Amino acid sequence: MQISHLLRRKDPVVATIDGSDSVRSALALLAAKGIGALVVSSDGRHVDGIISERDVARGLHERGAGLLAEPVSSVMTTEVHVCPPDASVDGLARTMTDHRVRHVPVVADDVLVGIVSIGDVVKARLDELEEERRQLVDYIQT
Repeated sequence: MQISHLLRRKDPVVATIDGSDSVRSALALLAAKGIGALVVSSDGRHVDGIISERDVARGLHERGAGLLAEPVSSVMTTEVHVCPPDASVDGLARTMTDHRVRHVPVVADDVLVGIVSIGDVVKARLDELEEERRQLVDYIQT
């Protein structure tokens, strides 16, 4: 299964935030949308970084509550693992596991087209396994 298949099931709008916005604003957006990460982008089309709840938690531990007033760029992850829409779900699962990341922006022709979370990958794999099980049961019963 390709990542493009997963994206068809998701909201096509990717939540982004400008790197100059405050960490407090990022937390408010994460909470409002019920998500765990935001793509950091100055134009909403290109990936400058990513900020996750984990980045904020670690920043708060290291720098204290003053971090909330700092810009997102001060705590975001700048080395972002991205993937193309034609990447395989299995390949992305390996990348996420190997690099210990939970959110991967999907980029086509250097433009942000989606984001995939580890939850999306797990759900896709479970759906595949369920379909295989159903086919095996049908085969055995016929």
